[in-house]
Amino acid sequence: MRSPFHPMNTPAPTPANDAVPHPRAIKSYVLRAGRMGPGQLRAIERHGPQFVLPYRSQRLDAAAAFGRAAPLILEIGFGMGDATAQIALARPQDNFLCCEVHQPGVGALLKRCGEQGITNIRIVQHDAVEVMDHMLGPSSLDGVHIFFPDPWHKARHHKRRLIQGPFVQRLAEHIKPGGYLHLATDWEPYAQQMLEVLSAQPMLRNTSDGFAPKPDYRPLTKFENRGLKLGHGVWDLVFVRT
Repeated sequence: MRSPFHPMNTPAPTPANDAVPHPRAIKSYVLRAGRMGPGQLRAIERHGPQFVLPYRSQRLDAAAAFGRAAPLILEIGFGMGDATAQIALARPQDNFLCCEVHQPGVGALLKRCGEQGITNIRIVQHDAVEVMDHMLGPSSLDGVHIFFPDPWHKARHHKRRLIQGPFVQRLAEHIKPGGYLHLATDWEPYAQQMLEVLSAQPMLRNTSDGFAPKPDYRPLTKFENRGLKLGHGVWDLVFVRT
């Protein structure tokens, strides 16, 4: 499974009174086609009102949205949500705000939340760049997770990669001093580019000498396990906001 940010449906339309009339220079997703299963549709109907937050062009009151004050972690693109659910269960003390425009993935994560009794996840089905710009203030995040973004293998497509200097600048501005940015990829050339881009950002400091050991809270996905059995590597990067 290729996860963030690998959406398959268009984002939910923004209400007219919340429209943000500005060009989107950076996108955190690429639109793709997909289908909704009956279980995902039922989960959206049943659990969406509790877990899905509407995109609005105003600051999010995170404590009100989650029903408590707790460290806020932003996840950008969660694919089908398996790792997201496991991390949220392993870290009940944290709140996880998850951006994904792939509607089947939203349905799948909602299904897991309902089945596993997860309460510390909220989902915004919208572009993460606009969510950061309009719903989250500067230095508002305790952490950011971006796991297995599309590597865009062909050289002519590298400009479409999510992890670029301007986007990392935006991330750094939204992370609190002492907060962290955790990236993971299974494509070594992209891992090297990520390391170069993050190392060039003066607001971020690497927690390791190069790539980081996999933090215990990040589970191995089925996709990752298959790759490891075939001898493929996985590279984690963990940087801290200075």
